[in-house]
Amino acid sequence: MASQSPFFGKRDRDTDAANSRPAPLMGGTNLSGTPVTPSSLNPAGAAGLGAASQAAAAAKEGGSKLTVGPNIKLKGVEITDCDTLVVEGIVEATMDSRVIQIAEQGSFKGSVAIDIAEIRGQFDGNLTAREKLVIHATGKVTGKIRYGKIVIEEGGQLSGEISVGTGSSSSESGSSKPALQAAA
Repeated sequence: MASQSPFFGKRDRDTDAANSRPAPLMGGTNLSGTPVTPSSLNPAGAAGLGAASQAAAAAKEGGSKLTVGPNIKLKGVEITDCDTLVVEGIVEATMDSRVIQIAEQGSFKGSVAIDIAEIRGQFDGNLTAREKLVIHATGKVTGKIRYGKIVIEEGGQLSGEISVGTGSSSSESGSSKPALQAAA
């Protein structure tokens, strides 16, 4: 019987054992046959491994993150279950999430309901920043804007229908008094 390719089905046990790679680097040997111990992986020894696992745990606590890189255009989507969206390219979408960060070269067009918005590039559309809207000196925000708190650096632009408060209660929407603060 002919041996199948390992990519398309079960491997033959005899050929698998003869062609197997060395054990993973967490003990055993590396590809050159040198014994590997946790202390030889990192000059800091086993304590260094603990720090690496702590860094991985911290990354998980940060939640899910989507980065739309430069020269990438993402169009006609609904972004959900994303804790942080970083826009370095062009995005045309709707989003309900925690944090949006638009880089200087980034552009977002659409509708966003977010906890914190940090704008260095361009935003056009409906923006609801439940907690805080930060517009940096290079940022330009246009459209229907609602926010809890706002910070605008010198040079930042804000235009359109702007209101303070993000709740849907009639008393809050009736009092759309300006509450702009200048960045110090």
